[in-house]
Amino acid sequence: MSYSLNTTIINPFSKKKAKNAVILCHGYGGDGKDISILANYWKNYLQETVFICPDGPEKCEVSPGGYQWFDLMDQSKEKILNKSISAEIKLNLLINEVKEEYKLSSSQISIGGFSQGCMLTLQTGLKRKDKINSIIGYSGKIIDVDHLSKNIFSRPEIILMHGDKDEVVPISYLLEAKDFFDKMKYKVETIIMKNCEHRISPIGSSSGLEFLKKNLY
Repeated sequence: MSYSLNTTIINPFSKKKAKNAVILCHGYGGDGKDISILANYWKNYLQETVFICPDGPEKCEVSPGGYQWFDLMDQSKEKILNKSISAEIKLNLLINEVKEEYKLSSSQISIGGFSQGCMLTLQTGLKRKDKINSIIGYSGKIIDVDHLSKNIFSRPEIILMHGDKDEVVPISYLLEAKDFFDKMKYKVETIIMKNCEHRISPIGSSSGLEFLKKNLY
């Protein structure tokens, strides 16, 4: 099947039919191959899972050869929200394509991402009317708290992880997200990656793997 977004696919290690799918979204200026490094590690332990790692829909001006889910440069809060909603529509289309291709239900699909990919998957997953299984977020934030608070349709399992030395997306955004979910009576798991900058640490990778094992298997 040809997907609506250019996609790196890591097929199930077991060669059997996929039991579930994990869709991983890269950060600002990255691509699907970047985030597929995580998938290539996880596939050894999630042997009946297909990993879908799409490129963002737009070329990133500040990172030649890289992609973005939506523009972040010199944009007002309102413009960023509007552009994120356009990206959300594209990610939702990809989720639906994966469901159809692998004959999966929404409850067999987890989505996640790093940085801008985390921002997008949080907004997309909570707003979907058909509840997906879970969301794994690294080093991201809620794009617009007011918008999301008015548009939560489902409550998938969520884990959020963030480096305590992150200067790109400060850890204060993790605390803001935790406060938001507390107010919404929504339980999420949070992990602070110690001595970690804007990246996924080995602790973050192994914690994400355990979260998927618990929720998808």
